[in-house]
Parts: sequence; structure tokens; C-alpha cells
Amino acid sequence: MKKIKNIALLLFGGISIGLQAQEFDANLQLRPRYEYRNGYKTLLPEGQAGTSFVSQRSRLNLNFAQDQLKVKLTLQNVRTWGDVANANVSDKNGVAVFEGWAQYDFDQKWSTRVGRQVISYDNQRILGEIDWAQQGQSHDAVLVSFHPKNHQLDLGVAYNSNAENLIETPYTISNYKSIQYAWYHTNVDALGISLLMLNTGYEYANLENKLLVDYKQTFGTYLTYKTKKLDANLGVYGQTGKSTDKNVSAWYAGANLGYAITDAFKTSLGYEFLSGKDTNDGSTAVKSFNPLFGTNHGFNGFMDYFYVGNHQNSVGLQDAYLKLSYTINKWQFALIPHVFNAPNKVITPTNEKLDSYLGTEVDLTFGYAFKKDITVSGGYSQMFGSETLELLKNGDAGHTNNWAWLMIAINPRIFTSKK
Repeated sequence: MKKIKNIALLLFGGISIGLQAQEFDANLQLRPRYEYRNGYKTLLPEGQAGTSFVSQRSRLNLNFAQDQLKVKLTLQNVRTWGDVANANVSDKNGVAVFEGWAQYDFDQKWSTRVGRQVISYDNQRILGEIDWAQQGQSHDAVLVSFHPKNHQLDLGVAYNSNAENLIETPYTISNYKSIQYAWYHTNVDALGISLLMLNTGYEYANLENKLLVDYKQTFGTYLTYKTKKLDANLGVYGQTGKSTDKNVSAWYAGANLGYAITDAFKTSLGYEFLSGKDTNDGSTAVKSFNPLFGTNHGFNGFMDYFYVGNHQNSVGLQDAYLKLSYTINKWQFALIPHVFNAPNKVITPTNEKLDSYLGTEVDLTFGYAFKKDITVSGGYSQMFGSETLELLKNGDAGHTNNWAWLMIAINPRIFTSKK
């Protein structure tokens, strides 16, 4: 009897120890956003009127940790208000898995993560979450991370298919067939150094209808320098390889210098160059830089005229911008004017060379921390387009092209447990 008692105590003690190592957290995100689009992403066509709508993201985040294991499941529904009838029996978009991964920490230096996950690094210029988009961006991938003190090396791979096929079947989804990447980061005093090597493969069928995969390589560095007053960064990337049997040769450079005039008032000056191709260039080579999986809404103006599902394989872009930001109490304000130019020639069908100036965009935003779990943000932007932008976008630059938005983000933690 005494032995049985001792065994029972050991069992319950083991369970107790196991429970003490467990953590569970559940939180919600509800994010409705109103937008007025009147020349958003492209110049408003002549004779057309703008539009407005409300979109909403609803997310449930579940996080579990036990000893060396971490698991995350994020379910979401993305909708436009009114896209189904009030008494509809099913939703238009349904519920999707935004993240669903498991991570195992072998020790303090090594870990691996497998499943659908966000892949985001540095300033998100090449790889980002795209959180502005209600659906966000995540990848089905395997990640191995080596992170000793002051160093981190991540190695990631992904391989995609559209179904559990029995024979070779074309991959028809608008996505890469496979990727492999390596990202390294370290800090030297106030200097942060990141290196990225990304190999992206897209499937296509050749003239004999044979399925092939061409790989494009994106490689470069991202540097940051931060002090109490100064905040600077520099990114330089190149692209080479092949894309649907076309040679790729493109590059990118971006720099930003920020200075805190006071604790509340900050200013920064930036410039980006994305290589492109003359409009009358008859070569098949791909010379236009592609930011790939970056959070492109955060760059080149909030009206998304460039590289947000558009402006690919075009004349490239030069973007000179100024950012003024001010914080007071629970309020944040920012004013960001951009001046856009084409780094390559824009030639009309009648062989007339147009000016390189594309236009000026002015972005004004605000944010307000209403409560602990509730924030309100909004903004107004206007594009002052040129004749050259008209040719590229096929719209009316003389029309008032503007965009306004208002968003509420509600992020309550609904349950947490530590045992």
C-alpha cells in the first residue's frame, strides 16, 4: 500500500511539474477599416467616380508553450461589409489559417519551426508580413534558426503544390514553386548588420509544354545605425538568375536618415532607387527590380501606386521623401511628402521622350491610443500626377486623385494561463 501511495505521489508530482511548464494564451483582433478610394493605386480613369467601402479582419490567436515546444494557431476571416446577405447561411471567404506552426527549441542556440508562418526580416523591404493588407502574408515553410549571443542565422525552405497529386501536375496558383533563403544578423555597438540570400523558383511551361522551374536570386545587405538622437539605415540588393527563361539583372538601393529634434518631434529624409527598363527597350532581359514579398505598402507612398500588385517590369522608380512625425500624449501624427521620378526613359508610341518626373504624393496620418486594447488610426493622401504618370497608368492626372481611411483595431486578450 505504501509503495502504491509513493507511486501515485510521483505520478501526480510529474503531472504538476509538467503543468507548471505550460503556458496558454488566447487573444482576438477585430480590425474594421473604412476607405474612400478616388485614384488609389492608379490614376482615376476619365469619366469614372471614386468609391468607398468597409473591410474587416477578425482573428483568433492561440499560443501554447510547454518546455521546449511552442505552437501557434491563428484563424482569420477577411470580409467586406455587405459581401454576403444579412441572413446568408455561409460566408464568402470563410475562415482561413493565417498561421499554424510548431517550434521546437533544441537548446538556447538552436530551434526549428515548421508550418504556415510569417517570414519577416529587417525593414520588411524584401520579406514582410504585409500587415496593412487585411489578409496579411504567411508562408508554408520549414525554418532552422541558430542564435548564439549577438548573432542569428536563419535558414528557410518551402516547396509548394496545389494538391496531393499522383502525377506531375502544373502548379497553377499565383505563387512561387519553391524558395530557399539564408538570413544573418549581428550587432556591432550601435551598428546592425543583416545579410540576405533568397532563391525563388517559379514554375512555367516551355514551348514543348514541359514544366520547368526558373530560379531568381535576390541578395544584399541591410544596415542600421541607432543612437539616442540618430536613426539611419541603408539597404542594397541585387537580383540575378532567370525568370520564365529570361535573364534577370536588377538592383535596389535605399537609405534613410532620421533625427530626433526633441523626444516628441522627429524628422527623417530618405531616398530609394529601384532599377527599371526603358519603355522602348526591346530586349527580353528583366531589368526591373522586384521587391518580391516585401510590405510594399510601407514604401513609396501609402496610395500604393508602385509595387503593390503593380508597376512590375516597368521603368523602375526613384523616390525622394521627407517624414515629419510628432507625438503628444496618446496622439501620433506624421506628414510624408514623396517626389517620384522614373530612372529609365519613358517613350510614347509616337517616339516622344517624356519628362522623368512622375508626380508628388503627400501622406498625412494620425494614430490615437483610445484604450489599452483599442487604437484608432487614419489618414489622407493625395497624388499630384504628371503626364508621364498618365502614360504609365492610363488615367487622368488632371482629376483630383486622393484616398482617405479610418481604422479601429481592437486587440483584447481573452484568456491566459501559466502552470
